[in-house]
Amino acid sequence: MDLMEKLSILADGAKYDAACTSSGADRPGFALPMGCCHSFSADGRCISLLKVLLSNECVFDCKYCVNRSSLEKPRAAFTPEELAGLTMGFYRRNYIEGLFLSSGVVKSPDHTMELMIGALRLLRQGHGFRGYIHAKAIPGASPQLVRELGLLADRLSVNIELPSEESLRRLCPNKRREAILLPMGQIAREREEESLALCRPGEAGRFAPAGQSTQLIIGASPESDYQIIRLSAAMYRKYGLKRVFYSAYIPAVADSLLPSLDTKPPLLREHRLYQADFLMRQYGFEAEEILSPALPSLNPYLDPKSNWAVNHMERFPVDVNRAPQDLLLRVPGIGPLGARRIVAARRQGKVDLEQLRRMGIVLRRARHFITAAGYRPPLLQSRESTVRALMDPAVDRFGVEQLSMFHDLGLLPGGGDVRSLTEAVEESVKCLAAAM
Repeated sequence: MDLMEKLSILADGAKYDAACTSSGADRPGFALPMGCCHSFSADGRCISLLKVLLSNECVFDCKYCVNRSSLEKPRAAFTPEELAGLTMGFYRRNYIEGLFLSSGVVKSPDHTMELMIGALRLLRQGHGFRGYIHAKAIPGASPQLVRELGLLADRLSVNIELPSEESLRRLCPNKRREAILLPMGQIAREREEESLALCRPGEAGRFAPAGQSTQLIIGASPESDYQIIRLSAAMYRKYGLKRVFYSAYIPAVADSLLPSLDTKPPLLREHRLYQADFLMRQYGFEAEEILSPALPSLNPYLDPKSNWAVNHMERFPVDVNRAPQDLLLRVPGIGPLGARRIVAARRQGKVDLEQLRRMGIVLRRARHFITAAGYRPPLLQSRESTVRALMDPAVDRFGVEQLSMFHDLGLLPGGGDVRSLTEAVEESVKCLAAAM
């Protein structure tokens, strides 16, 4: 099997890993679509990565995985020399700026990690590669190998895969929760020790300087959104994760323990979980504020922040000329940058709606929850009318439309026409009533 055949197989096997921003770049005459994905560096730059498996051979038999041992399919593996040479070839041609490397479990976790370390050592020390590297640590590998991998890679990740130990036992018979959490804990400790080393003259942090992340598969097991975001919040606190990535389960292999192959990926649910995750990371929300045991599912019709606000109308309206920044962040349509701009602008004078619009505040949502110079929201505004205004995709008098990934795709119930909007409002109000 030649190198390009291997690349085609091993790039395809890596496409289900969601721990980068996008995949499938296709620039004819300039870059190959196979194995190209994008991520963001610590300074905010979007960088292109070669995203491949070292091998799609695997001794594990995870039911949802396209590379599981019991599945008949073409198998391939790079040698460390092949992978290093391929990466440098693409890097020198400016096709990529880094590498995203994962692998099936070849023989054992330790053997797989040794192969990955060999490839990265060739890149770093043999070829002088200084590009970005994101590497997947293999659960069950020895702590020494995890450390060696972290000294060669910029970011490490260990995929927790499923939200509960019960689902892990049922769908991943070869994996144990402890084998996943131990390396996550080790990475967190090693990074903390590195941060202390930075305080000592002449020493710099070298272990996974871009931190660690993980991935959760959504829809392959029965856990609720509440269980998922509570788990994410706990991992952020305990392991100092940079990101939790949520991957809507794509039916790719048949198994009686999995949803049928006709099941559509829960893309809207994935989107709502990312929004809830962002509220926890950037807006100061706790998981228990977003959902609860009594209301365990995210509202499919409203984003989590708007849903929270409509459920807490007693806290609004907020005066944008007086409210502290953390309270401004609770207003739908106001993000961290917008909140900072408001605080800075009101030092010069009263802020009105036109200034808010120029700041990038999404007035179609925010106007229901704020007062500003010369503006107050309509009196006696009901929750139902607020929900209807938030959900209506039509452009309002402020000329601002809420962006949605789903109206045009028909993923919102009924595709967004007037009749279905009425039905969706009624369903959304029922969701709100359940939260009371």
